Amino acid sequence: MSEERRLDVLRAIVQDYVSTREPVGSRVLVERHSLGVSPATIRNDMAVLEEDGLIAQPHTSAGRIPTDKGYRLFVDRIGTVKPLSTAEKRAIQGLLDEAVDLDDVVERTVRLLAQLTHQVAVVQYPSLKRLSLRHLELVPLGPERLLVVIITDTGRVEQRTVETVSDLDGQVVGELRAHLNVIGAGRKLETITPELDALPQQFAPEHRDLVEAVAEQLKDALRLDAEERIVMAGTANLARADLDFTRTISPVLEALEEQVVLLKLFSEMAQDSIAVRIGSENKDEALSEAAIVTSIYGGEEPSEGVGRLGVLGPTRMDYPGTMASVRAVARYLSRILAG
Repeated sequence: MSEERRLDVLRAIVQDYVSTREPVGSRVLVERHSLGVSPATIRNDMAVLEEDGLIAQPHTSAGRIPTDKGYRLFVDRIGTVKPLSTAEKRAIQGLLDEAVDLDDVVERTVRLLAQLTHQVAVVQYPSLKRLSLRHLELVPLGPERLLVVIITDTGRVEQRTVETVSDLDGQVVGELRAHLNVIGAGRKLETITPELDALPQQFAPEHRDLVEAVAEQLKDALRLDAEERIVMAGTANLARADLDFTRTISPVLEALEEQVVLLKLFSEMAQDSIAVRIGSENKDEALSEAAIVTSIYGGEEPSEGVGRLGVLGPTRMDYPGTMASVRAVARYLSRILAG
């Protein structure tokens, strides 16, 4: 019973601190929450929570604030994910349904997520390796230049240019286009490499250089996978949260500019429908006072996801509300990409 009561006290401290940004004292807890015990009991519970490293006193005579460990316990055991309101659900669906192509979908998603959570929103483009090929087009741009257009099942379009040493043969280009679409249509792009390696042998020797060049461009597109592309919105939200960082927010802003930091962080996050990293759990020192909430999107199961989206902000975050928004937006985005 005492453990449950202490969890109730921790929950109240987290909720009040997130709401007010002010350290929380025992008197405030008694006034605002029906904990059913005396102020002396609450003070004793707070002492135990502090001893366990779940709350801390920022300065003498102040109330208590949650620690990273306290936030983690709150998220894992006592934080209840808030359901989105009907208006919020309608706004998500309405905005994303109006998107005209993949780029528009991603841009709308990141702006929507920033608006819903009041944090910095980050959306990773769908990973080319995990996508299926809808169609591949070869477009001659001149006698010795060929445009390779990759169109995936999500509507993502990648383009590569091939330079040839001799004039293009229209019949050979048509045959190569047909072969490539037979090989790849409906398949994950990362699975067709063996067929691409074997493809040149199906053409006459004088045309193999062209076939090899096109195949190399396709494999190169996978190696340089544009999952390296991410988009962000809501950086101003972080600036407004400046008081939540004991140090300057400059390191956090610099980390956001270094996209490789975010991509590495995304890759390290648990492959779950929703994942949370809090403060010191982030390996990058620049993000030691930040929290990140992310979700996989693009598949019925997390293992089938094609990308990740999420938000970054101070550890003083409305975790239940943020987690609900991130999860809901990921689900709507998945439905749209599924067509």
